[in-house]
Amino acid sequence: MGEEITVISAIIFIMAITDNKENKGYKTLYFYIQSEIIYDFTVEFTSRYIKSPRTKDQIDQAGRSGKQNIAEGYLQKSIEGRLKLLGVARGSLEELLNDYQDFIRQKGLPLWKPESLQARKVRALAYKSYKSYNDYKNYISDPEEAANCMVCLINQTNRLLDQKLRWLEERFVKEGGFRENLFKKRMEFRKRLLRL
Repeated sequence: MGEEITVISAIIFIMAITDNKENKGYKTLYFYIQSEIIYDFTVEFTSRYIKSPRTKDQIDQAGRSGKQNIAEGYLQKSIEGRLKLLGVARGSLEELLNDYQDFIRQKGLPLWKPESLQARKVRALAYKSYKSYNDYKNYISDPEEAANCMVCLINQTNRLLDQKLRWLEERFVKEGGFRENLFKKRMEFRKRLLRL
């Protein structure tokens, strides 16, 4: 468990460095990459295991919303806008997590304990440098493994998003919002004009 916390800390540190590279964009962020895997896996999962078209659509939309709101949030100029949309992404992923947990409970399947060998194997996939949907795809053929795999990955992604949201909140408190900073710049410009 201690090793895992150290690795998560390293991932969060790398995520922060990556986040500062404007030219790389949001698609290099660990929580975005993982949200894309979650969405792709969810679409295949619901096609195989969810009979109700309405339920399938709602579950797919929760997965899509988790991914898309990260993308939209990172295109915001304001920290406030980014905070809001990352919060929506986090809420969508929590909804999706509950959907997978409901599936496990309603089907009478076992929910993997966090310290179980199966859960640790799934969690280890997130530490790969170049991970993709294909790394998780072998879990889709069994409903118990598929749902538990996503419970693990969504929990990991939510932890990363929670950390990012805390950092953004701290940054917002220190630096202010986009409008607030524009107003300061406008006031500085007016002062310079008055001095001329």
